[in-house]
Amino acid sequence: MLLIQNGHIKPMVGPELERGCVLIDDNGKIAAVAPEIAAPAGAQVLDAGGRLVTPGCVEAHCHIGLDNEAVGWEGHDYNEIVDPLTPQMRAIDSINPQDEAFGNALQGGVTTACTGPGSANVVGGTFVAIKLAGKRVDKMIVREPLAMKCAFGENPKRCYGQGMKKSPMTRMATAALLRELLFKTRRYLEDKESGKNPAFDMKLEAMIPVIKGEIPLKAHAHRADDILTAVRIAREFGVRMTLDHCTDGALIADELAEEGLPAFVGPSLGGKTKIELKNKSFTTPAVLHAAGVPISIITDAPVIPLQYLPMCAGLAVNAGLDKEEAWRAITINPAALTGIADRVGSLEPGKDGDVVIWTADPLTTVGGEAYTTIVNGRIVYQAEG
Repeated sequence: MLLIQNGHIKPMVGPELERGCVLIDDNGKIAAVAPEIAAPAGAQVLDAGGRLVTPGCVEAHCHIGLDNEAVGWEGHDYNEIVDPLTPQMRAIDSINPQDEAFGNALQGGVTTACTGPGSANVVGGTFVAIKLAGKRVDKMIVREPLAMKCAFGENPKRCYGQGMKKSPMTRMATAALLRELLFKTRRYLEDKESGKNPAFDMKLEAMIPVIKGEIPLKAHAHRADDILTAVRIAREFGVRMTLDHCTDGALIADELAEEGLPAFVGPSLGGKTKIELKNKSFTTPAVLHAAGVPISIITDAPVIPLQYLPMCAGLAVNAGLDKEEAWRAITINPAALTGIADRVGSLEPGKDGDVVIWTADPLTTVGGEAYTTIVNGRIVYQAEG
């Protein structure tokens, strides 16, 4: 067992404890959060020294493990740019847990990430939610499949229309290709359920959980019209969807609030490297939240290295987002909006023992990072001194 004492506990549900304790049992689950907890016999005791204690941060959209650090093309395993429709691809088959980005993320207080294919293809394959501590991806999985990646706008057009002179060359073609795949999947499922035994199709098999509402489409969309095209298609087929990047979200915040779909906002740090990013701003999370849109803040790592997720939340605070909501946007919100809040995102009995003791509040202090990072009740990073 592991007992954290004398910490400023920010559980993300319920009131904060100015001085409190977190007890993690032998199974790596949180057993109790309270002002005082007596150390059980044989328990390892950590004195937080009054430092801030939170759940591990959760990243709702990145490519960690599929786009490896300092490797170049050989480590680019996130886009299968040969066919605009590749739903049969699975992120777990490309993830390299030995990539140095995992350790860096843990030092930055990020313990769970939703990671998967990039945005070259109209449909790219399935995302997975994983813990960031481990040697073997199969033992790091929180949920798989988590979502089906799809993409709108500039990227599919550039990769296929400009790069290969083939469809999709236009936004119309991107939407048409996705619609066709959804239509085919719906008919394929109907035939299977009615006993017609259609010929096996691996692409359509991969899309069945989307049609059945078991996983959402994870829609890469920056420009306002692309975001609303994604929404249109989700409504046409009655499928679930998250709006990832949502760069122009502030321009259509009222429209998005009517739909109630989650917005995973970012990456907001760095240059505007393409026309779709001309409205990129750290003000977007605050505008969307004020309109009533459920939000998370994302890094799209490695676009922004994953360890800087808390810093991005702090920059959103500086741009007008309420600080408590910013903390929620990197903990309980992404956990809830990706369907893994039963495991992570808050400090509550029964949840995984993923805890960060911080050197300083990373949302308000430059250089604030993990002093101690704990995953499944095990210390995976400890600062020196």
